[in-house]
Amino acid sequence: MSDKDEHKRSHEQERMGNRRKKTTARRAAMYALQIGFFAGLIWGLLRWLLVSLKLTNVPQAFLADPWVRRDALNSVFWHCMGLAMFIVMSIVAAFVYWLLLGALRGPWPGIVFGAAWWALLFAAIGPPAGLTESLRVIGWNSIFSELGLYLIWGLFIGYSIAFEFHDEGAREPNPKASGGRGRMAGGDDAVLQ
Repeated sequence: MSDKDEHKRSHEQERMGNRRKKTTARRAAMYALQIGFFAGLIWGLLRWLLVSLKLTNVPQAFLADPWVRRDALNSVFWHCMGLAMFIVMSIVAAFVYWLLLGALRGPWPGIVFGAAWWALLFAAIGPPAGLTESLRVIGWNSIFSELGLYLIWGLFIGYSIAFEFHDEGAREPNPKASGGRGRMAGGDDAVLQ
């Protein structure tokens, strides 16, 4: 084989590798978009329930609070807009997680990620920007409800991305490897359903 043929083959392999990387990056970006959308939809609806049950004093559309009169935020239109804004925020958050923390595995990075978003929105950036009132004003029910919501929201985003890109499913026990038998919670051996 001549040097020219080797160079051509090497160049072709490099081009194929670059194409695979672009395809993988595109697939990962689309997955992050989907995770962000569903994180926003699921946890945004749960947040709407928290607002409706008065477990938090922070309005559903708190992200629009600096630009809209607070009394207008209680209308159905702004509740729906609040859900839409939460979805957009979740999409941005999923991309941020994928880009900055995507290499991390397990649930803990997602939980810390959710806590960091809560701290940014409710302690660091939120009160000065007018998104939320200070933690002293919103009360303990709001603090605990919102913190719990953001922890599971971050867990959903982080663990979903880790599960997809690090094959976390491979770490799950394989019932077929043990002949379809496993240990049940009560300690008795039983066939797994």
